[in-house]
Amino acid sequence: MSEQKRTTIHLDAAMHRALQHKALETSRSVSDLVNDAVRRTLAEDAEDLAAFEERVHEPLVTYESLLKELKENGRL
Repeated sequence: MSEQKRTTIHLDAAMHRALQHKALETSRSVSDLVNDAVRRTLAEDAEDLAAFEERVHEPLVTYESLLKELKENGRL
């Protein structure tokens, strides 16, 4: 098992109740549920950063140029 660190987080009361209920329903601890949620969020961030890196050499399209193109094509 990896090293564990203790921390304090402040949750909305309704969110805390929902977590407690889910923990009971799934036979898991609140800590496990929170760790999984954080892990998924960090994994999504890693995917986003990888996608940005893959597209770093693509030309930049400004909002103004996109609007101009849409007007020219009769879509606005």
